[in-house]
Amino acid sequence: MLDVKRLRILREVAEHGSFSAAADSLHLTQSAVSQQIAALEKETQTKLLDRNHGSVRLTDPGATLVGHAEAVMARLGEAERELADIAELRGGRLRMVSFPTAGATLVARAVPAFSGKYPEVELELGEAEPEQSIPRLKAGEYELALAYDFDSVPFGEDRDIERHFLLEERLQVALAAEHPLARRKSVRLEQLARETWSCGTTPSSCTENVVQACRAAGFEPAIGFESDDYQVIQSLVSAGMAVALLPELLLTGRNPGIKVLDVTPKAPVRRIWAITLTSDLRSPAAEAMLEILAQEAERLSLRSRAA
Repeated sequence: MLDVKRLRILREVAEHGSFSAAADSLHLTQSAVSQQIAALEKETQTKLLDRNHGSVRLTDPGATLVGHAEAVMARLGEAERELADIAELRGGRLRMVSFPTAGATLVARAVPAFSGKYPEVELELGEAEPEQSIPRLKAGEYELALAYDFDSVPFGEDRDIERHFLLEERLQVALAAEHPLARRKSVRLEQLARETWSCGTTPSSCTENVVQACRAAGFEPAIGFESDDYQVIQSLVSAGMAVALLPELLLTGRNPGIKVLDVTPKAPVRRIWAITLTSDLRSPAAEAMLEILAQEAERLSLRSRAA
């Protein structure tokens, strides 16, 4: 591959008509310019310049190469400008992925805040549970992922990613409004040992957390209804067909036919994280979004505590 620095020197020699004038333009010695041109001619195995009494002119191969060099310099200049725009958040894009409940709450607040501050950065948002989103992040499909774990089912160590804590939320029991326990403010999980439960369709960390919480309360949950759509789960609870453990973020817009009770003596806790690659691989846009997510997570936490 041709040396870009030597192409630039050849273009300067052609423009100024002499080695000395090109050297002055490039802040090099005349000897350095001559050596670089000689190396380029050796590299191309072609005579690029005719030298005559202190002046030089391009040979036909030299003129052809300078024509291509002009295009190369223009594209490199364009690339430098685009890179500067990305570094200063005047361009580029940010690809994010989130699980549904964070997408409907935290991300829905962070995205307009980010776009308002950095309107020239293109945002792309996908949806996936952590079991899918984190491998896709590591494969380069996304630059930032919203994911969760539980105090009972924490993330394992992974040197390829960094976790940025955003907030934590309690899981609460959802019952039908007509359920015998619905008038209570709190409930012990063992009081629901004979109930039919609803949770996710796959053995994800969410489903595993429900099972572990029930086992810690001394019983194996009878899971009769499985869905990854929380609206479906709420509808089943509202109809009196099941009970469920649901996160606080989801319950900000809950089905009016359900009643939500605290879990005593200790509620399971879900932690929400922003996941990125290590700091040396993060883009300026990802860094900026991390800051905005942290701000919006704090606002959500304050609102939840006030409620």
